[in-house]
Amino acid sequence: MPEMTHTRALLGLHVAALMFGLTGIFGKLAVAGPLAIVLGRALFAVVSLLLFAWLMREPVVRGITRQRLLQLGLCGLLLGLHWLTFFHAVKIAGVGIGTLGFASFPAFVVLLELLLFRELPGRSDLFKVVLVCLGLLLVTPSFTLADQATTGLLWAIASGFCFAAVSVGNRLTAGKLHAVQVAGWQNLFILLCLLLPGTPALLAMPALDWLWIALLGLLCTGLAHGLFVASLSVLKARIASLFFALEPVYGILFAWLLFAEQPTLRMLLGGCLIIAAIALVRRQPQPA
Repeated sequence: MPEMTHTRALLGLHVAALMFGLTGIFGKLAVAGPLAIVLGRALFAVVSLLLFAWLMREPVVRGITRQRLLQLGLCGLLLGLHWLTFFHAVKIAGVGIGTLGFASFPAFVVLLELLLFRELPGRSDLFKVVLVCLGLLLVTPSFTLADQATTGLLWAIASGFCFAAVSVGNRLTAGKLHAVQVAGWQNLFILLCLLLPGTPALLAMPALDWLWIALLGLLCTGLAHGLFVASLSVLKARIASLFFALEPVYGILFAWLLFAEQPTLRMLLGGCLIIAAIALVRRQPQPA
C-alpha cells in the first residue's frame, strides 16, 4: 500500500465524507430499525475489510497486543453507540434534529483533545469549527423544540460526543496499526456485541433491506471508516473531523438528485460555509 501523505489523507477524507453522505440515503431506503441496521452494517463491514486485507496481504492480527485490543474494543463500543444513538434520534425526532445534534462533534473533538492531549486549539481551528457549526445550523431544516424533539436532540448530541471520542481515541492506534486492522477490529467488536440481541431483527428484514445495508456496510463503513482511520496517521482528529461536516452537504445533494428533495437557499448558504471551512485547512503537513 502507498505511504499515507498529507495530500492523500485530505483526498481520502473527501472520499470518506462522500461515502458517509450516502448513509442517510441507504437509511431512508431501508425500513429496518436501528438495531438491525447497525448489526448488518457491522457484519458487511467486517466481511469487506477482511476480504480487502486478504487481497492486499495486509496484516490482521500482527501487532495486536492486549492493550491495543482494549483500545480497539473501547473505540468499537463508542462507534456502535454513535450509530445506535444517531439512528434512534432520527427515528424519534427526524433527520433535521438528528443532523443538528450530531453537528456538535467537532466541538467535542477540540474539547477532548484539550483534556486528553493538552493540545490548545489555535484561533484558526476555532474559526473553522465556528464556520462548520454555523453552516450546519443553516443546512439543517428548522424545527420546533417540543418534548419529543428535545429528547431526539439530546440523543443526537450524545451521538456526536461518541463519534468525537472515536476520532480522538483512534489517534492512539492509527499510527501503530494499519487502517484496515483498526476499522476491522472495531466493527468486529460491534458485531459481537449486537449479534445476540440484534439477530432476530436482522433475520426479519425485508429482502431489499439486505441490499441497502450491504451497501451501507461496504461503502459507508468499510471504505469510509478505513480512509478516516488512515488519515489520522498524519492529521489531527480536529482537522479530520471538519471534513465530515460535508456529510449533510453530500446527503442533501443525493436526496435532491434521487428523491427530488430540492434544497432551500438557507441550505445552500450553509453548504457554502462548510466548504469554506474545509478550504481553510492548510495544505502543508500538520503535526500528528
